[in-house]
Amino acid sequence: MSQGKEHLGLEASSQLKASSINGERGEGKAIDGVDEDDEFDPSAPPPFRLAEVRAVIPKHCWVKDPWKSMSYVFRDFIVIFGLAIAAIYLDRWVVWPLYWAAQGTMFWALFVLGHDCGHGSFSDNPMLNSMVGHLLHSTILVPYNGWRISHRTHHQNQGHVENDESWVPFPEKLYRSLDTKTRTLRFTLPFPMFAYPLYLWYRSPGKEGSHFNPYSDMFPISERKAVLTSTVCWSIMVALLLVLSFVAGPVQVLKLYGVPYWLFIMWLDFVTYLQHHGYEQKLPWYRGKEWSYLRGGLTTVDRDYGWFNSIQHNTGTHVIHHLFPQIPHYHLIEATEAAKPVLGKYYREPKKSGPIPVHLVKTLIKSMKEDHYVSDTGDILYYQTDPELYPSSHYKSK
Repeated sequence: MSQGKEHLGLEASSQLKASSINGERGEGKAIDGVDEDDEFDPSAPPPFRLAEVRAVIPKHCWVKDPWKSMSYVFRDFIVIFGLAIAAIYLDRWVVWPLYWAAQGTMFWALFVLGHDCGHGSFSDNPMLNSMVGHLLHSTILVPYNGWRISHRTHHQNQGHVENDESWVPFPEKLYRSLDTKTRTLRFTLPFPMFAYPLYLWYRSPGKEGSHFNPYSDMFPISERKAVLTSTVCWSIMVALLLVLSFVAGPVQVLKLYGVPYWLFIMWLDFVTYLQHHGYEQKLPWYRGKEWSYLRGGLTTVDRDYGWFNSIQHNTGTHVIHHLFPQIPHYHLIEATEAAKPVLGKYYREPKKSGPIPVHLVKTLIKSMKEDHYVSDTGDILYYQTDPELYPSSHYKSK
């Protein structure tokens, strides 16, 4: 995130007015996030500025160590090749499911490191970031630059109903225009957990373009060549997989790569969805004058993934990452702890997980049944529920 964009967020957040859930807040305005009934209102303009949060984060948290970053790359690739060799050597059906679960998780870890490259938090060397990012993301069939540019748009517009890019809520008119099949695929598990490849090719309903097409409107003219480069790298990886299918057989490639790939996709959709949805108290989305970089970033949610926190490079520390994506993943926990006193109630402590974060499955199911669309009007919005999509659960909730 550029310094200029953060400055814009600072200026905008200091000028915002309190509004309502659908553009008409009640009579009283929240002060420091607390309304007249002493209840915390997450949509109230925060009493602090982005610079105040930045000021309490230790200086060393901003330091990017390329050797340390590369050590995680080497670690993950060693584990990936080790798992594959072990699975080939043992070659028993009792082993394969364990391999798929472990390897799918490691593919997800590769994505996160490539994600750091895209933010420039991997190192201060743009060439190194680009080379490693292409290697990591091409390996798992993600077009690096196409993703990097759209993800930058997501960070610059987090929480904005129209301008955000990832898991954006549907305005009611758009939601009502979707056919039954599209609504079912979007809100019925497990289908949304396999959505990412479709998003890369077609984006989300209501948005046009492809992460593979350098001439998509989502890409500036100056970055078309970069998008084309990533599409070529992606194509080379596809060609390599086809060659391996002829050499080793399609079934072997499916077992070694195909199944872990889809488990990686499930990890990606699971984590990224819950970073922006499913908190116990509904969190606001914005449009118009009510949106700012700071307010949008404060709608993100931290999660605890148990044993997987370090494996997936601290993706659970999402709030500080959204506010300051320049911070390397290995400093995010310390930066989050330092920022908590300033963030106050605008920071929501994640529910502690056991070794495996099974509690988040219930959170995911609940959100899919309740978070369907937002109003077409108003500048502060909350998810609303379509009672016809899950009529039995809507009846129980009453």
